[in-house]
Amino acid sequence: MRHVVLALLIVFGPISTAFAQHSGTPQEQHACSRDASRLCRQELGNDTAVQQCLQQNRAKLSRSCSNVFASHGM
Repeated sequence: MRHVVLALLIVFGPISTAFAQHSGTPQEQHACSRDASRLCRQELGNDTAVQQCLQQNRAKLSRSCSNVFASHGM
């Protein structure tokens, strides 16, 4: 479990080119951490793969995680 939490903290730093200039805030990281664990467990540890996975599963994202992506123009 510790590895999952650490991976999520790393994953939601630069989540895209939009986030390259803005690291995800702790609130943004928290908003998507459950979705990443639920939908993208196999990709954890690979930032790009998790981002792609979450984007591919946009219809399944929680409202809070979907709002994070929308706020960054994604």
